[in-house]
Amino acid sequence: MTPGPAAAGAVIASEISALGPFFALDAHPVAAPPAAPWQPMSAAAIGDRVSAVRDRLATAGGQRPDAVEARVAASVTHLGLAARLVSPALAAFVLRGASLTFALTEVYWQPVLGGPVPVSLPDMGFASASAGPESLAAVIEGPLAELAATMGPFALSPHILRGNLASALNGAATMIAAARPALGARGRAAVAHLLAGSALRGSATTSANGAFRRRSCCLIYRAAPDRRGALCGDCVLTRVAGRAPARS
Repeated sequence: MTPGPAAAGAVIASEISALGPFFALDAHPVAAPPAAPWQPMSAAAIGDRVSAVRDRLATAGGQRPDAVEARVAASVTHLGLAARLVSPALAAFVLRGASLTFALTEVYWQPVLGGPVPVSLPDMGFASASAGPESLAAVIEGPLAELAATMGPFALSPHILRGNLASALNGAATMIAAARPALGARGRAAVAHLLAGSALRGSATTSANGAFRRRSCCLIYRAAPDRRGALCGDCVLTRVAGRAPARS
């Protein structure tokens, strides 16, 4: 007997989750979303998340919250949430040729601080039929575009938002390759397809030896005292300013 959409969604979610914490997700019925502490990923909840991240960044640097720019906290928040949404979508395609179809308002999460946030997607959004890379583009142009729109109050440029998404995709492909080396080439090819598309074109470069570099900065270095924090390994500023990236 062919499993129903809900059962198929649970199976695919389990396979995706096995790749690591940035891929972990639950599947819930659209008509019966999970109970508290789960909550919808609304614009208001994301705004509260930005405030919480700002406080956390300030505390880490021994500063007052207003010493950290709101747009810095917004970019860090956006990058983290983009990674949590795009990683499972990429994994579904790489593992099964499957697509994930969902709106941002259908995503439930637990906005805990420290590490990847728990995420649950509607079970009817898991399609096990063979899908092409265009299914990933639909995620970029759908819920990920909705996520970017929630950053409107924080004056984040589209250039930074697109760079965050490109970085999240590259990170997801790297983690898939580490967990399942045989799927590494498929993941990289899918990301290359997305970076060449209209939504992300020009957001990053990949050298002949496979080194990835975004063409913007996520701004996290500005959260440190005197805005002298370390740079991420894929940051454009490591080339522009000749600064060393953060050590992993």
